Amino acid sequence: MIDPKTFYTEKITSFSAQVSRLQNQLIRSSMLRLGVFIALVFGVFFFFENTKVIGVVLLFGTALFLFLITRHQDIKYKRDLLLQLIAINKKELKILNRDFHEFETGNQYQDTTHSYSHDIDLFGVGSFFQYANRTTLQSGTDTFASLLTSNDITGIPQKQEAVKELASLPHWRQQFAAVACLVQTKTKTKTVTSWLTTYEAFVPKQIPLLSTLFSVISGVCVVSYFFGLISGYMLFGWFLIGLIISGVFIKKVNKIATHTTEIHSTFQQYYKLIIQIETQDFKAALLQDQKKKIEGSGQKASAVLQKFSRYLSSLDQRNNILIGVLTNGFMLRDMRVSHHIEKWIMAHKKEVSTWFEVLHFFDGYNTLGAYAFNHPLQTYPSITDGGSVLNMQEAAHPLLDPQRAVSNTMQIDAGQFFIITGANMAGKSTFLRTVALQIVMANMGLPTPAAQSQYSPIKLITSMRTTDNLTQDASYFFSELQRLKYIVQAIEKDTYFIILDEILKGTNSQDKASGSKKFIEKLVQSKATGIIATHDLSLCETANTYSEVENYYFDASIENNELYFDYIFKKGICQNMNASFLLKKMGIVN
Repeated sequence: MIDPKTFYTEKITSFSAQVSRLQNQLIRSSMLRLGVFIALVFGVFFFFENTKVIGVVLLFGTALFLFLITRHQDIKYKRDLLLQLIAINKKELKILNRDFHEFETGNQYQDTTHSYSHDIDLFGVGSFFQYANRTTLQSGTDTFASLLTSNDITGIPQKQEAVKELASLPHWRQQFAAVACLVQTKTKTKTVTSWLTTYEAFVPKQIPLLSTLFSVISGVCVVSYFFGLISGYMLFGWFLIGLIISGVFIKKVNKIATHTTEIHSTFQQYYKLIIQIETQDFKAALLQDQKKKIEGSGQKASAVLQKFSRYLSSLDQRNNILIGVLTNGFMLRDMRVSHHIEKWIMAHKKEVSTWFEVLHFFDGYNTLGAYAFNHPLQTYPSITDGGSVLNMQEAAHPLLDPQRAVSNTMQIDAGQFFIITGANMAGKSTFLRTVALQIVMANMGLPTPAAQSQYSPIKLITSMRTTDNLTQDASYFFSELQRLKYIVQAIEKDTYFIILDEILKGTNSQDKASGSKKFIEKLVQSKATGIIATHDLSLCETANTYSEVENYYFDASIENNELYFDYIFKKGICQNMNASFLLKKMGIVN
């Protein structure tokens, strides 16, 4: 078993050494480029009166300079990739030390109407999302958020298999994440795919032939000029003809160039991400199925995307005045490149969205793999069919420090309903969220913070944090009633595990007790499974009527004039409440 902290520390040391070597290469590369540039300037100055020699000097000097620029960019990319890998490992160490509150909160995914996400700290500051999220692509982040909220109970063994394999591939996951970190997208992938699918070609089909013929004639003209067969005026005249032809379509070319400039970085990096998937031999069926989606055609998806990226790079080079003017005047370059781009779009526009979805899937699932790798002592629930809905042994809340968290054991069968009583701050709400997260994590295929657990897949629904809605002029009590109605309607259509925390708080004590009891009776009669936490001991009487109902509690005791909690889940009814003691202890009352 790999120790995560040791792994990350060793990676930082190794990558830092490699960065140092690449920094030295970049310095030498910069000096070499400067030397070539100075030599080029001196060459032009020295042969100033010989236009033919200057032409040769500019041609070969510029080619060499561009080569060195490309080489420099390659070295810089390797360095930037290593810097991202260092940042990734440093982030992991911070999170392992439980220092994660500076990272993305996922607030944009908050939904008070969702079946459970608002109640169990899935999103927000200090949330499970903030703790677990490792996605690097925005659409990958969306994918991870959807996994948290999907309430999908199908194929859990297959999900577990995929998570286990990704957990065993930390090097691959980090390489994928580092490459993805370098994606600088100006446009959302949905916008990109929408533009591709609706694109209408404008370049005439004859352009490739015309461009080739024009380039050949241009080559003949240049050679003839150097041998004195034609004058400079004739060469310049032919050059102007090329510019005029290119100018006819310049508005449309500018339009396509505007779009391609925005998406260039996306395709430049995405094909590198596709390569990461193509070159990895996955064993898990779920991962294999995703990989097959990029292997549908005879040609590798990475090669197809790379070709498109090169076309986009070529069109982007038109912004260089020297390259843009010369190549259009002698080769009709803009039209030729635009034709290649359009041909590619027409051939592959329907596949792009699928390829992107595969990348977003792996970005999202890599987060699950990272979580599993970071928690080697957590266990994967044993998936059963029937019997106990949830049998968790020594389970704890995943966001609590494992060195301090108190673990608990609970077994609940289908059709059972637990009533949990306890003093204030005794641990009821934390326990409810522990159970909820055990279910959510299990449904995602994640290991859970429990010594062992058995789980019969079931959807989750909760009512724990009802709030009033001022925009809809809805009172707190009315919002509560709406939530309870939502639960009743949901269980009529499907099977859910229900978690409730102190329902009907928006009414008087007597009405609350009567209403809560009737609601629990309705749930029990509906064969619902779940738990409710309450301060109202009268609800415990329901167990006298229904054998499906059992009472549990969290205790509090006063020792040496101090309030003590053990946070242990016990069978029975709580006898000790602490409100009066705390009022006196804090000097609020006598």
